[in-house]
Amino acid sequence: MQANNHDQLAPTLPRLRSAQPGRVPAPGAVPPLPNDTIPPDPQRQVVILGAGPAGLTAAYELTRYRIPVTVLEADPRYVGGISRTVESQGYRFDIGGHRFFSKSEEVEAFWTEVMGDELLVRPRLSRILYKGKYFDYPLKASNALFGLGIFETIRCLTSYAGARLHPIKDPKNLEDWVSNQFGHRLFSIFFKTYTEKVWGISSKELSADWAAQRIKGLNMIEAIKSALLPQKKKKGGEVIKTLIDQFRYPRLGPGQMWETARDQIQARGQRVFMGQEVVSIRHSGGRVTEVLVRDTTDQVHSLPGAQFISTLPMRNLVEMCDPPLPADVQHAARSLKYRDFLTVAMVLNLPEVFPDNWIYLHDPDIIAGRIQNFKNWSPSMVANPQTTCLGLEYFVFEGDGMWTSSDDDLVKLGGQELVKLGMCQPENILGGAVVRQPKAYPVYDDNYKQHLDVIRIFMQQNLPNLQLVGRNGMHHYNNQDHSMMTALLAARNIALGSHFDPWKVNTDAEYHEEARLEDEDKSGRLMPTRIPASAEK
Repeated sequence: MQANNHDQLAPTLPRLRSAQPGRVPAPGAVPPLPNDTIPPDPQRQVVILGAGPAGLTAAYELTRYRIPVTVLEADPRYVGGISRTVESQGYRFDIGGHRFFSKSEEVEAFWTEVMGDELLVRPRLSRILYKGKYFDYPLKASNALFGLGIFETIRCLTSYAGARLHPIKDPKNLEDWVSNQFGHRLFSIFFKTYTEKVWGISSKELSADWAAQRIKGLNMIEAIKSALLPQKKKKGGEVIKTLIDQFRYPRLGPGQMWETARDQIQARGQRVFMGQEVVSIRHSGGRVTEVLVRDTTDQVHSLPGAQFISTLPMRNLVEMCDPPLPADVQHAARSLKYRDFLTVAMVLNLPEVFPDNWIYLHDPDIIAGRIQNFKNWSPSMVANPQTTCLGLEYFVFEGDGMWTSSDDDLVKLGGQELVKLGMCQPENILGGAVVRQPKAYPVYDDNYKQHLDVIRIFMQQNLPNLQLVGRNGMHHYNNQDHSMMTALLAARNIALGSHFDPWKVNTDAEYHEEARLEDEDKSGRLMPTRIPASAEK
């Protein structure tokens, strides 16, 4: 394998094509999808849009009740959505890292039922890399402060003293709030760079309220005391919640979970169609009646159904409705925003590089925000144990300079950044591949809740046989287990005639009667918001 010859490692995945309403045939002119298993029964058929964790969980659950199901997936090869695992020449890499850990026993049981002994128990290690030094993650104040060296520590302490003596009054943005708490020097090292990489927004534009909610457990005074003075053990003190030190993981990556689930769904006589891009969602009389899909040969087919479950990005879903939805619903959908994602997977002829599952990159002169070491997730992810496969993650907006760069340029950049980080030399690089993931992260801006409410309420009142589930389907920054629980509830609504509301599932994958949207700060995953224009300095 030649250095930087990424085509030998894995091709770039095809980008999803946008729906083109002008090319959708008129009603009655569309042939049905081919029947490869059971004959579809429009009076009972459930059509699921998307074969990610939510879509396949819903389908798997429905097979328990012998409900006929058809799953439509735009990707011609991979299931799993953002939880898929791309494979070529024996190397497997994820779109980000996906730990299999949940507080929900039901979700844990689902994973065990599907994968059995193929689920490994793996140790968890993740750290922050800054200027060649590693720091604990989750961040510990004493480790962060005194791991910087004596001179940098003095600078940070001096900056902290200045912030305490002359704090910024009424801080409105993240930069001012964090600088008040820890000093501007420490803010610049551990907060500014990574936050701006992930969200593509200046720290001066991010809400101070979000910072106050997100940054907990770091106390400078306690850090200094713990480092300089012996600490006595507290009796009966509060139990501090920490991240688990191990997790389960499919031997061949998270994609193996969803590939196996797909195979089991098909083994039960149900249908999962690949390479079928939804281009139109037709509704009449207050119900969705059929969807139109375009296959890989550019032919359009129809699929009628009685019930529909969508995991598609909410903005796309609304745009594809035929006839068009009311203007206020369309405006709300167009107002929803997303952050997109690039993975540049690099294979090195080194047996070991670092022991972590993943590393956060806080150096401002490094463009990547995070590096995954797939071999440390599972040794079976690499074809040759004398090699290592690393995934550099770039947070982008679809259409920007990074997104539109050629694969060759991105692989070259990935190699340069690994060399700059001291992880390898140019001669160690065997090849690389690029995977583009549009709409990886729904963005919570100042008005997202209002827009979401408009769409959600309209769908519930006017198209009751269409349920929305999953991360993009609900425009919530969900973990995998949370997305699965919303899908389980939607499936049971269909199979049992239940009236569960998937919107009332919190991020612990638990169902609560109280409305989730009204309590987002407590039950939702925290996302940054821009400060109001009037508050900007």
